Amino acid sequence: MADYVTCLIAALLLVQAVLRVPSALRGRIRERSLWGALTAFAGAWLISTRLGTHLVNSMGVDELATLLEHDLSVAGSCVLLRYVAAVYQDGGPGVPPTRTARLTRALQRYGSAASVVVIGAMTAVFLLGLDRGPVPEGSHFMDRHAGEGDLALYLTLFYGHCGVVITLCGSQWARATREAHRPTLRAGLALMTTGMAAGAVYTALRAVYGIVIAARPVPAGIARVEEAVADDLLYATFLCWALGVLAPATQAAVNRRRAFRALAGLHPLWRDLALTAPDLVRQAPSRLFPGSRAARRLNTLRDLTAHDGSAQVRLGRYVTEIRDVIHSMRRQAPDDLYQLALELAESEGHLGLEAEATAQAYWIMSARLNMRDPVRAPGVPAEFPSSGDDFCSEEVPWLLRVAAVYAKADRSIAREVLADAHA
Repeated sequence: MADYVTCLIAALLLVQAVLRVPSALRGRIRERSLWGALTAFAGAWLISTRLGTHLVNSMGVDELATLLEHDLSVAGSCVLLRYVAAVYQDGGPGVPPTRTARLTRALQRYGSAASVVVIGAMTAVFLLGLDRGPVPEGSHFMDRHAGEGDLALYLTLFYGHCGVVITLCGSQWARATREAHRPTLRAGLALMTTGMAAGAVYTALRAVYGIVIAARPVPAGIARVEEAVADDLLYATFLCWALGVLAPATQAAVNRRRAFRALAGLHPLWRDLALTAPDLVRQAPSRLFPGSRAARRLNTLRDLTAHDGSAQVRLGRYVTEIRDVIHSMRRQAPDDLYQLALELAESEGHLGLEAEATAQAYWIMSARLNMRDPVRAPGVPAEFPSSGDDFCSEEVPWLLRVAAVYAKADRSIAREVLADAHA
């Protein structure tokens, strides 16, 4: 059972490390540091599996798997401290950093050097101080070296370093949990804080137990109980932390999905407007195999997945370009075009916001048709109401509403409204 849990934790960490490779390559120090911590801890857990331990120990050095596992854990905790220092380097605009944030930042400056010293000292004690005799099958590292004074030094270096990092990270995440507003972020931070609390108890328990058995061996029953409790705490530490790190990423995935759905809803409107005024768009719509119905979906997919940034960035570009083209069309559209479109929408039984959205869709169709044979030379923009300046709460939802009407409306309406404007 224990090996299954070990494999599960290793898989959770490894999958997240792999998925975060793109953000680590193009990101800042926080993205690279989080990826480094996930990778180091994933490596440590992979080594601690039965297969990993067997493969590493087969290289000819007894207990080498234990040393590498501990070294990777020290390296991972160092990079994790760097990540936390980068995320919580200040208290926000006008807010002084907390004492914990200042301490974290100060320790992070010397964290890399300290980790190298700790790893070097642990390796020296491991190779030169601890008994290098045969390793009994199924025995635990601490029990094998019970009664050896150098074991206390080795474990103090290891658990002391990890305990300090865990305590600082837990303090920062506990504070951030209280200040988080998004439910998923708060849940993720709470899980990470819980994991660090379990980790703090784990490191304290192991350090004290290591010092005790370095002085004299303990009865086998006590050793088994301590090992079981310590394992459960360690499992809880990394399961909570791995799942906590995953929670904000889940919210990011939800946000990307929402942005992609909004892109798909705006695409028909954006495409027509982009073709109307190609000079006003950054990237022209895809036009593979013009006239082919089979290519229509392919062109749409290419537009929606263009490699010019994230879905949120493309959504912002769509909104900006839609508004730019509309403004350009306003300069040549008849002055009363929107009023005529609104009267037609109301005559069809639309009321309130529905009438306004329908009128804007009719106006866009008519203004596009007018661009082929302008009623007047470019001048003062014709009337066309704005939905407001708030991008998130108003602009996208409103344009989606207009785009939905635009996609279903009869194109002959454009000629009708434009003819009335010419009259």
